[in-house]
Amino acid sequence: MNTARHPDLTADCASCAALCCVVFAFDQSESFGIDKAAGEVCPNLDCNGSCSIFDDRSRLGFSGCIAYDCHGAGQVVTQEVFDGRSWRDDPGLMTRMGDALSVLRQIHEKLLLLSAAEKLPLGKSEQLELSELQLQLAPQTEWTEAKLREFPLVEASRQVSDFLTGLRRHINIPR
Repeated sequence: MNTARHPDLTADCASCAALCCVVFAFDQSESFGIDKAAGEVCPNLDCNGSCSIFDDRSRLGFSGCIAYDCHGAGQVVTQEVFDGRSWRDDPGLMTRMGDALSVLRQIHEKLLLLSAAEKLPLGKSEQLELSELQLQLAPQTEWTEAKLREFPLVEASRQVSDFLTGLRRHINIPR
């Protein structure tokens, strides 16, 4: 029987191509000190791929950067899906890497939720359904651009949501 890989859901920025600093748009607000369009390189990203204001992000109005977590998707996209290549060396990869990150980050968020469900006193059928969902979200083979592009994210999200909703009986919620 195939079992799911358990990917590391911890961000490793040193193994990523600073995708979050490029891919996502943000509006000047209490979370971000400036407006930045999707696909635009953050002006705080230095030529070495590091944040030039890292230690002062909160004080300078970039608490959104502190709160963001890709759950390990950035390094997987950079190292596995694109074999260590980066949009910095090939600007044509920016959109493709961004598309892959957007899908894989959501997959990793679902895996994080399912890992929390593992701690509940699940019945055998629930354990089986949990394993099947994890296998769908973390297949034994590495992710590729094509697999991420074709991944049925809406359907998988619905299945995870339905599964988690069905676990309510395991949680005592005071009324």
